[in-house]
Amino acid sequence: MKNYLNKRNLITLVVVGLIFFAIQFMIKERIITAYMRSNLYWIGIYIILGLSLNMIIGITGQLSLGHAGFMSIGAFAAAVVLKTNPTMTGLYIGIGIGVLISLAVSFVVAVPTLRLKGDYLAIATLGVAEIIRIVLNNLGITGGASGISNIKMLMSWPLLYTFVILTIFLTHNFKNSAIGRACISIKEDEIAAEAMGINTTKYKVIAFMFGAALAAMAGSLFSTTYYIVKPDSFGVNTSINILILVVFGGMGSLSGTIIATFIIGFVNIVLQPYAEIRMILYALILIIVMIFRPQGLLGSQELSTKLLPNFKWKRKEKSS
Repeated sequence: MKNYLNKRNLITLVVVGLIFFAIQFMIKERIITAYMRSNLYWIGIYIILGLSLNMIIGITGQLSLGHAGFMSIGAFAAAVVLKTNPTMTGLYIGIGIGVLISLAVSFVVAVPTLRLKGDYLAIATLGVAEIIRIVLNNLGITGGASGISNIKMLMSWPLLYTFVILTIFLTHNFKNSAIGRACISIKEDEIAAEAMGINTTKYKVIAFMFGAALAAMAGSLFSTTYYIVKPDSFGVNTSINILILVVFGGMGSLSGTIIATFIIGFVNIVLQPYAEIRMILYALILIIVMIFRPQGLLGSQELSTKLLPNFKWKRKEKSS
């Protein structure tokens, strides 16, 4: 217990609490408008998605282009449950069902596909996402191509913040665990990792399933935020948007993904009045960043309270 009550952890808890109450106050006083709150929810959901994909690409080094498929599983699972039980309990049940289905699907997908590498793996995961989308497109329970609409809006700042902090906690601990270190070694040199006795397939499957479960959780939050979910909302463009966050922030950097999501969310707000040229300007900004910072904003590094001065208190020696 003593190890957890150190200066850096206490600073982290204070900062987390201050951020929550500051934004809650601004929402209550209507300083943050409904439009800004909608963008804030978008940022929170995509932080979860970016961190979940970073576990697969940034930590394990496996290029996946099908992340939106697992997001759609969580979205439709929550939507189906919320249509019959439009309460917070229904939302939690939907999240649980979505996560369980995603774990099962990702395991079935990961075992054969993660034996592939590079472009072949990317194509395989892209194909899996399309299969999931087509299945959802043809299921009666999911409403077919028209999807499910009039979903109960249960999203709130406390709910979103809780799940974002939970995701940061889980991904941080995963990265720094024995499993995470094994995944990083696979990313750096898979042959060397195998030579050291690491079961590379096993750890790649674990990371893939972990990322898929978090993506499903984000999808469930998405469904209760935007009232409607359709299979076409979870196509390849959505997977690419999530990938941009990881590459922009720095593959392997959790804090880089968070910063990148805030920057892109802010850019979207600023460019909203310029709908005609919005995507052109958005693309130019990303291109400029990639030219001058190809490794991403933080590379593989993390922002940490370790950057703070490490003050050492000296006790006065008693004079004899």
